[in-house]
Amino acid sequence: MRRSLSLLARQVAWRRLLSNVPESTVYGGPRPQESSAARRVTVTTLRGKHRRGEPITVVTAYDYPSAVHVDSAGIDVCLVGDSAAMVVHGHDTTLPITLELMLEHCRAVARGARRPLLIGDLPFGCYESSAAQAVDSAVRVLKEGGMDAIKLEGGAPSRIAAAKAIVEAGIAVMGHVGLTPQAISVLGGFRPQGKTVDSAVKVVETALALQEAGCFSVVLECVPAPVAAAATSALKIPTIGIGAGPFCSGQVVR
Repeated sequence: MRRSLSLLARQVAWRRLLSNVPESTVYGGPRPQESSAARRVTVTTLRGKHRRGEPITVVTAYDYPSAVHVDSAGIDVCLVGDSAAMVVHGHDTTLPITLELMLEHCRAVARGARRPLLIGDLPFGCYESSAAQAVDSAVRVLKEGGMDAIKLEGGAPSRIAAAKAIVEAGIAVMGHVGLTPQAISVLGGFRPQGKTVDSAVKVVETALALQEAGCFSVVLECVPAPVAAAATSALKIPTIGIGAGPFCSGQVVR
């Protein structure tokens, strides 16, 4: 009798232990049991880290499982990149991906990552025609894609105007200078930028123009480390490096 009671006690304790495991952990990937709302990363969070000199972590994700891992790792920013065209869909460039397909990737990531700041790329062809087109596309990325902010490439006057219009529409914008994959037709391929004095100055000036347009951060891709250091020193907003050396405010890991 005593043995049966001991076995029953162990079974009850085991069931109580199992009941503490949330169902979402089993069927939907790991989830923090406490409320994630209080820990949610925002643009203000990034500004605070930048002001304190703390590094900013950015990881690219394209689907729900990857987003769950980004979320559980405590990453600051989850970027849904148009590089999905190459990494996921097997294209040679980022150009073929459409806004509709980007929205599918954004929605999947938004379901998996609740803590990081979510940033969606505006793909080629959805923001070049006019500032109005850019705002419309950015609105869709937030409303339909579940993102918190958008990223757009380049620093031509029309791109600066688009960034400004999107910010004025109430949407946070991350800029992107240096190697801009959507412009490989002009750049002649995936080539490092900022290697000459003139092009280095252009990188820094473009980043400053994006800051003036209201961008909360700027990606520096594939530029020499000294150029990235100069841009980081000149800007009052965080710089996020992709192959741009160790002197940026944060780094992207794809």
